[in-house]
Amino acid sequence: MITWMQRHKKYLIITIWISTIAFVGAGFVGWGQYSYGDKAGAVAKVGNVEITMGELQKGYSRLYAQYNKMFQGNFDEEKAKQFGLQKQALQQLTQQALILNLADSYDLEISDAELLAELKTQEAFFDNGVFNKEIYKQVLSRNNLNMKEYEADVKKSLLIQKTLNLLPVKASTNESNILNTIMQIADKVHYKILSDKDIVIDTSDAMLKPFWETTSQKFMTEVSYEVNYIKQEKVSQTYEEAKISKYYQENKTHFKDSEGKILSLENAKDAVVAELNAKATKDKALRTYIAYKKGKLGDDALIQNATVSTYKNPFNAKALDKISKLSPTSPYMKPVLINDEYYTIKLVKVNPSQAKTFEAAKSEVLFLYTAQAKKSKLLELANSSVKSFTGKTTDFITVMNVNDIDGLAAEEAGEFLQKLFVSKEKRSFIVLNSGKIILYDILEQKLLDNSNSDQSNLVIKLKSAMFNEGLIKNLQNKYKTEIFIQGL
Repeated sequence: MITWMQRHKKYLIITIWISTIAFVGAGFVGWGQYSYGDKAGAVAKVGNVEITMGELQKGYSRLYAQYNKMFQGNFDEEKAKQFGLQKQALQQLTQQALILNLADSYDLEISDAELLAELKTQEAFFDNGVFNKEIYKQVLSRNNLNMKEYEADVKKSLLIQKTLNLLPVKASTNESNILNTIMQIADKVHYKILSDKDIVIDTSDAMLKPFWETTSQKFMTEVSYEVNYIKQEKVSQTYEEAKISKYYQENKTHFKDSEGKILSLENAKDAVVAELNAKATKDKALRTYIAYKKGKLGDDALIQNATVSTYKNPFNAKALDKISKLSPTSPYMKPVLINDEYYTIKLVKVNPSQAKTFEAAKSEVLFLYTAQAKKSKLLELANSSVKSFTGKTTDFITVMNVNDIDGLAAEEAGEFLQKLFVSKEKRSFIVLNSGKIILYDILEQKLLDNSNSDQSNLVIKLKSAMFNEGLIKNLQNKYKTEIFIQGL
């Protein structure tokens, strides 16, 4: 039971959904070929829940940020492709959608009061330790999010949490006692660590090309969109005092201080002018959009062009989501605000995903081929040397002694010990998630003094993980999942 969390860690991402809503903060990679005839605007559908391109991009961004933190800022788009972040993001979203279908079947909802209570706990929106609505708006604006979208994401996260909370898991006294006993089992172990550093692989074209030919569908170009666009820069002009005063009187609730009190006209004047300029900018962009659609643009209109994709996006995620919904019969997009400037966009052409040539895909092919070949060779080495290896010997250790395995990081040692203490083999080998293989021989075993420590929390975590796995499998059978992107 202890090793379940390592073998099935993919199901534990449910806990990620309910922990936080992260901001968009990373680039994107290609999502594969989009089937335009299926569910316009959706990349997948689970039961009655649709998953949009925008949600997929935001899910990808959250994963990208997590990996970038793990790699201490050295994570890039190439590594993202190699780690399959697109598939991981889509898997998270489809499992999330399964829970949302379950919530809908029980008519569960999140009230505005519950939403507000959650927002008031998020420190990103605090001013002197207290939730501040103006800071809330500013933070969302800086991250290219509007309140409606962000609050919908928060509600979705809270709804998942509420649904899972209806299915509580408890630990019995016997379960805690059994796990406590397991924790006291100690082994003296002879072991040797094998890693891919021990393996040499032929990576010549003669070896790579046959591999590429059989796996070419894994190496696809991304969908891209050729567009024309007109940029409406921010309007900045002078207004008569009467107009400023009139706008302030009609919209004074827009202008408040940090305590929520309405500012005087004198103190709000700069904000009023800024809002008038923003309104004028939007109005001018809308007039340009209408003229563009009617073919009545002025001679001074500057039409620029760009090729847009998830990997190369000169606009932002929201704009790309809207572009992906355009079609030859409806190619014009209403102005979208990007960094205080409005862009009116016209779709010219869609370039569908297609298989890359060997030369174009070579770096990706090399990575995948090397990983698979080294894994295979390392398994061969483990099988051939497990009966006669010479390595290091530990003192008596328990499953908790993650710092006592020389040559392994604490996380790797924890995985090794968890698998070791449920293995039925005296001498064998264990494959770690990192790719390393540990040859081992259990020399002695004994039971330490029982400390009667409380293991109920660990039991609950393990049982919850097992329950979540069963829940996901059950929901997968109940709700149909349709994926509208090829390659995922």
